[in-house]
Amino acid sequence: MNILITGGAGFIGSNLTDRLLENGSRILCLDNFNDFYNPHIKENNIRHHLENKNFTLIKGDILDRNLLLDIFSRNNIDIVIHLAAMAGVRPSIENPLLYEKVNIEGTINLLECMKTHKARKMLFASSSSVYGGNKKVPFSETDSVDRPISPYAATKKACELLCYNYHHLYSFDIFCLRFFTVYGPRQRPEMAIHKFTRQIYSGQNITVFGDGSSSRDYTYIDDIVNGLLNCIDRVNSYEIINLGNSNPTKLIELVKLIQNISGRKSGITKEEMKPGDVFTTFADIKKAKKIIAFKPETSIEDGLQKFISWYEENLKDGKLYE
Repeated sequence: MNILITGGAGFIGSNLTDRLLENGSRILCLDNFNDFYNPHIKENNIRHHLENKNFTLIKGDILDRNLLLDIFSRNNIDIVIHLAAMAGVRPSIENPLLYEKVNIEGTINLLECMKTHKARKMLFASSSSVYGGNKKVPFSETDSVDRPISPYAATKKACELLCYNYHHLYSFDIFCLRFFTVYGPRQRPEMAIHKFTRQIYSGQNITVFGDGSSSRDYTYIDDIVNGLLNCIDRVNSYEIINLGNSNPTKLIELVKLIQNISGRKSGITKEEMKPGDVFTTFADIKKAKKIIAFKPETSIEDGLQKFISWYEENLKDGKLYE
């Protein structure tokens, strides 16, 4: 199977690539290695695949339509796994035009190339952020998501609509997967678990926003990868599917777990919650269980242990991730 993974050198993309190559798939990894964080991190993520005959690295951008057309014309692509995006709620508030351009225009470019070259299957990485300040928990795919509270969330919602549009007009088979706070080895450095761990190991106070009572449905990377793998052979029609652990953890409890597992203590600096941040996320995964046999298996305790072991083995002082 020929698979194009956009954002393939990133956190989720590189972990997914590991598993797909083990399964014998041919991977086209498209990534622009931008400076949102240190690009050497992504280079390290995929370095071990560069000599694999089933792995092709393409350094380029989903905004480059000519490049995309060339990729599709030269390769018989069976499915696109579209992970590339400008990520992060807070930076999207500072630079909404960039998020609109990359996330929305980039997705349209891919869909148009798929139409031209008769590729009909896509897995699209959406986000739990589309639920905004939803008070009803757990979050269900049937809940209204018409009031996003960040530009990032709005772009993900817009892309879900575009995916439906191409399904309706051209019979594309697309699953839009709403990821819930994915963590684990290779996690992006600005995300909470990675940032807190780095602060502890650097002897700094942990910075938390709010009083610590907010919560997230932290989902371990292996469970997300398993969900993606289960989708590849099942993607048909158009569906929106939550991929989460369905077991939220409060922020203050997360900090305590990281301290206990690492065996290190640190002070806590509290700041006000930032605009665009939601108070809680909590995935209803009944649909995922039914359609793709999704079954998250990693508890927050086990996942943090694996992440911290990886951190200690690979980063030491963590300078690469600053």
